[in-house]
Amino acid sequence: MTQTPDPVLKRTPLHAAHLRAGARMVPFGGWEMPVQYAGLKAEHDAVRTGAGMFDVSHMGEFRVTGPGALAFLQHVTTNDVSKLRPGRAGYNWLPGVAGGLVDDIYIYMAAPETYLMVVNAGNIAKDWAHLQAQVGGYDVTLTDESGTTALIAVQGPKAAETLQPFTDTDLGAKKKNAYFAAKLFDFDVHLARTGYTGEDGFEVFVDASEAETLWDKLLAVGIVPAGLGARDTLRLEAGFPLYGHEFGDDIHPLSSHYGWVVKDKAHLGREHLQQPAAHRLIGLRLERVPVREGYPVKVDGQVVGRVTSGTTSPTLGHPIALALVDADAANAEAYAVEVRGKDHPATRMAVPFYVSGK
Repeated sequence: MTQTPDPVLKRTPLHAAHLRAGARMVPFGGWEMPVQYAGLKAEHDAVRTGAGMFDVSHMGEFRVTGPGALAFLQHVTTNDVSKLRPGRAGYNWLPGVAGGLVDDIYIYMAAPETYLMVVNAGNIAKDWAHLQAQVGGYDVTLTDESGTTALIAVQGPKAAETLQPFTDTDLGAKKKNAYFAAKLFDFDVHLARTGYTGEDGFEVFVDASEAETLWDKLLAVGIVPAGLGARDTLRLEAGFPLYGHEFGDDIHPLSSHYGWVVKDKAHLGREHLQQPAAHRLIGLRLERVPVREGYPVKVDGQVVGRVTSGTTSPTLGHPIALALVDADAANAEAYAVEVRGKDHPATRMAVPFYVSGK
């Protein structure tokens, strides 16, 4: 039997820096990415208590420009892009033509008629094809800048104070979702007060050719490198959905607690979002046994859904999970999760599981 060769994994501009730091590299969405350096818990705790940084250069960046840019974005997204002003960013969805989500995204307004869209790494090709298919009739230009842009997320309660001595901008004056040009260690960058950890922080857009030098400078001032493992535990504690787990082409997005992303406007796929969701995304707590994606969720011995994401929370000290369950089972008094043939008690827990500063 002929074996199919493994696909060649793409590498970010920071690949060599990860190897120097002793990172354990793993495949992720077609990329070779660091899952951890010193260890997941140490990296997780660094972000919760100080400042850590992630290489998120595998994410895709599309520039959307032209007189029809706003109208085009209003058509292909569910949130109201007209509310953005230059220097502001907002979370959004790309709804599918036949239901579900093509992707969940962030849109940054750089200037009038100029927007930057950041998309998930594993969806770059799919998202690009989807957007290209919708361009007709709009006076808009799409440019894929994914290959020339690196993205470093500096996250944690001490992120601003750690970066402040090395930038020309008063970071304290920048509110959540701000997006602005700045100097950082003499590099021309764009900073966004956004992130995916539940903590304060800044995402740094920098030219790919300068990313490794900037990363090393951030390391030198004490910012801890963190891998995909900590990124996942942090986002799960914060209740953030992950495409391919809580969202997908075949999952009604209003199953989630993110209904606020859908505004009352005309947009692609609106008729599908007006259909009631047959499932609900809920949070679960277990006492000892960690659970993983795909594990059955039960009520009174009957399977009512499945775990979409699960981990042992480093901050809370017990297992947590997001689960997609039948809508009529979303408020049950007690749940169980089946792990290797045995049912383990689980209790409903409010999402987010953890809120920074509370």
